[in-house]
Amino acid sequence: MRCIAVLDIGKTNKKIFLIDEHYRIVRESGTTFPETTDEDGDPCENITLLTAWVKESLCELVRLPEYTVVAINFSTYGASMVYLDEEGQVLAPLYNYLKPYPAGMQEQLCEGSGGLEQVCSDTASPALGSLNAGLQLYRIKQTRPALFEKIRYALHLPQYVSFLVTGQPLADITSIGCHTMLWDFARQRYHEWVVREGLADKFAAVFPGNRVLPASIAGKNYMAGVGLHDSSAALIPYLSSFSAPFALISTGTWCITLNPFNDSPLTPAELASDCLCYLTYENRPVKAARLFAGNEHEQQVKRLAEYYQTPVNYYQQVVFDPAIFAQLLVVSPQQETPVPGMGLLQASRFAERSMTDFASYEIAYHRLMMDIMEQQQFSASLVITGTPVKRIFVDGGFSRNTVYMHLLAAAFPHMEVYAASVAQATAVGAALAIHRHWNTQPLPADLVEMRHYSHGSIYI
Repeated sequence: MRCIAVLDIGKTNKKIFLIDEHYRIVRESGTTFPETTDEDGDPCENITLLTAWVKESLCELVRLPEYTVVAINFSTYGASMVYLDEEGQVLAPLYNYLKPYPAGMQEQLCEGSGGLEQVCSDTASPALGSLNAGLQLYRIKQTRPALFEKIRYALHLPQYVSFLVTGQPLADITSIGCHTMLWDFARQRYHEWVVREGLADKFAAVFPGNRVLPASIAGKNYMAGVGLHDSSAALIPYLSSFSAPFALISTGTWCITLNPFNDSPLTPAELASDCLCYLTYENRPVKAARLFAGNEHEQQVKRLAEYYQTPVNYYQQVVFDPAIFAQLLVVSPQQETPVPGMGLLQASRFAERSMTDFASYEIAYHRLMMDIMEQQQFSASLVITGTPVKRIFVDGGFSRNTVYMHLLAAAFPHMEVYAASVAQATAVGAALAIHRHWNTQPLPADLVEMRHYSHGSIYI
């Protein structure tokens, strides 16, 4: 069976898939690693364990007698870089994108480029400290100059994983264009501050995401992609399947609303509200709004479990209840203290609520999801309003959450709202990006499974 192997490396779960020519997942395995710490004691990914797992997993896969692996591609989380010396050896920890950023350093960087607001606008990147991958390298230059001098290549994480099998250090536009503060969207090149500060010299040549390279595993030759940023990869099955304008809410730790049909420049207000642009592997801008809602959900369900003495995953048994919704709607967010727009993005109202207000876990959970939906509605509207989009697809964890999905349909009554599932959209997207190089079959018509949620069905 001809297959492509895709490594899909998330912050928590590391997975490897075999995908056949009909885009069916025929084999899947995964693992998690304990974190380690960097030189400051901050938690970070263990790059040594990750490297060993990549090599061992691929060697194991290509030896399976029932599959013929013909190609490999990679998708990983973004805002993470691996620093290599002249010999291709790793020089530094894989710093966590949540690592605290030195006060004043990003403002200092932008002084010669019209100020922070101007650079954010040019690079379609909110000022996010370590979440701006370019600022991670700038911090090394400022605080660890000896290390900076030794760095020959600063590779984004997907391209480091590709490098492990191709031996070729390269860059990819989906990683460069993802809130890195590196890429000048108007001029289609690295921003002038990147060149001025000598960072551009540390980056490898850009390689197209839809082309392949020769790769060697266990003495055999394969084709390999350059790797993709996971949010951009997850969009590919939808862009391959639908031509009518849509927005995709990709849900996980972050809930990211991606609108490939919004090409208006980012405004300062949008940047301040955590909007940004991604780039597709075909170099098209995708306007996006980010919300840390998956993380908020994770924290609050722990609180619920503790109070109601239930398992942490008890919420998975809660189904949407129109009666509870109607009961809670009596005290709607609009009747509560208004929260200014940016405040809505910081934390949901639920963090301030008392558990004693709720007679049951189910009622409390509905309230939590209504509070999260208030945030989600504000965030998604930032990139959907005023565009031709009439359909919203949701993939990831919340697409299987009936409470979230019914509330989303109510929040956007004039949209068609779908729980859309592409089994492992990120991995399938990475396979689709290099389809023409490994797959002898036409693109399947049924890549995306959809379930429609009507806003009318939630009222009793």
